[in-house]
Amino acid sequence: YRTYQTYERFQTNEDAPLGDFRASSYQQYQGEKLSRRFNAFSYYRLSQAMDSHHVGRGRGSVENALSRVRAKTLVLGIESDVLFPVQEQQYLASHIPGAHYEGIQSAYGHDGFLIETVLLTSILNKFLKTTPVDNKTGKTTPQLV
Repeated sequence: YRTYQTYERFQTNEDAPLGDFRASSYQQYQGEKLSRRFNAFSYYRLSQAMDSHHVGRGRGSVENALSRVRAKTLVLGIESDVLFPVQEQQYLASHIPGAHYEGIQSAYGHDGFLIETVLLTSILNKFLKTTPVDNKTGKTTPQLV
């Protein structure tokens, strides 16, 4: 789920033997690391759940379901994420009452949420220091800290 830019460093020398792909060895290493700490069947089931989930099912529509959310909500989007595109995150934020949207730039695509920890920690800390949603305006206001 990474971007082209993060794989540029894996460009193979044109004189390298056929099949000697640095990106392949990186993917193999990451796959082995994942399989040691994550059950493959669990990953498969998680993927199925993500593919089949429909928040509007049984609730009239997606918009109707989202309009019922009452929790203080921060929606984060990573500009280069192709698994969960920012358009989807912005859609969520626009239909959840009082939700706040933050977009970040990252060369790491979907993996940005695992790598951009300093930036995400800052955004989360700022969000957590806001007051709850005002039911009249649907907005949050920063607390004086």
